[in-house]
Amino acid sequence: MRILYFFRSLAHWGGIERILIDKMNYLSSVYGDEVYILTTDQGTHPIPYNLNPEVHVDDLNIRFHLQYQYGGIQRFIIAWQMKHILKRKIKERLPIIRPDIIICTTANYVDLNVLVEVKGNIPLIVESHSVYQKTLFNGGLKRQYMNYMFRRGFNHASTIVSLTERDALDWCKIHHNVKVIPNVVNLNTGRVSTLDNKRVIWVGRYESQKRPLEMIEIWKSVYPKFPDWHLEMYGEGGLRPLLEETVASVEMNIHINPPTSSIFECYRDSSILVSTSLFEPFGLVIPEAMSCGLPVVAYNCAYGPASLITNDINGFLVNMNDREAMVRKICLLISNVSLRKSMGKEALLSSSKYSANIIMPLWKMLFASLVQ
Repeated sequence: MRILYFFRSLAHWGGIERILIDKMNYLSSVYGDEVYILTTDQGTHPIPYNLNPEVHVDDLNIRFHLQYQYGGIQRFIIAWQMKHILKRKIKERLPIIRPDIIICTTANYVDLNVLVEVKGNIPLIVESHSVYQKTLFNGGLKRQYMNYMFRRGFNHASTIVSLTERDALDWCKIHHNVKVIPNVVNLNTGRVSTLDNKRVIWVGRYESQKRPLEMIEIWKSVYPKFPDWHLEMYGEGGLRPLLEETVASVEMNIHINPPTSSIFECYRDSSILVSTSLFEPFGLVIPEAMSCGLPVVAYNCAYGPASLITNDINGFLVNMNDREAMVRKICLLISNVSLRKSMGKEALLSSSKYSANIIMPLWKMLFASLVQ
């Protein structure tokens, strides 16, 4: 089977990039599918994760990000020109690749609608790596136009794939064929944490969705009770300068780190994972950390954490923005070693359901149902 993915770039240390690469690797190496990916903004940026050389990467060199250095009418004209260049280039590639399936994400309505215009009878799958409420929401005229264009694209998709059952219920409001397929998680295959190291870990983008500054505020209440414990934060993003400035103004054993390809070593050297996100379509770092034997404390945001954490069993779900409760649960795990280790064992067991061997057959069944 020939499978074509479409995504703007694989240039960042991000969850979507990691997931797409893991799936493409599995389809090509395990199932022997011919896998292609078209990008628009990859340029000379290296791909941060290991990609199977059997996967065909073709960058169309549209460079959509350059439009944002202009304003007003000029930006509109340049965006219009880029859209038509994209349309022409995809039309050129499709007869060469001859895909059986095309897969894109909800990242951009322009990409989605161009694919709809040129795909012909090829089945199109749209993966939701956000949540319905963050993809389609009320706003001004610009937001209304974006919603209209997204819905137009969704109407011509064969299937929308959601990551959780709760989010799928929302997508069913606008599409008749919604499937739930959780993310493939790149699980730990080495040793697990002893949970004896005095380290709490936070992993994610230094952006508003992940709320790294909330983690700092939480730690301000944890640290005085346990001054021998350390908080390790890993990520990249626009809030990093502010985080570093905030950390520099206090002495609370907080360490701001860049992304690392050795993140599993970091999990294994830690004893608790904390998640502070505003929303999570899935929450990839949670099962990653669980596969290293870490219990997790997370805000119960929409929708990912509740699908991954069984409260009081493999971690704690805390009501959104209840900072005092978050502090209490972290302190409980720090002070109660036996609880920490029993939850860690449960976390390790529960993480296995997101392995590629379990998730990827769901994708193959979906492909088979669309290709007659």
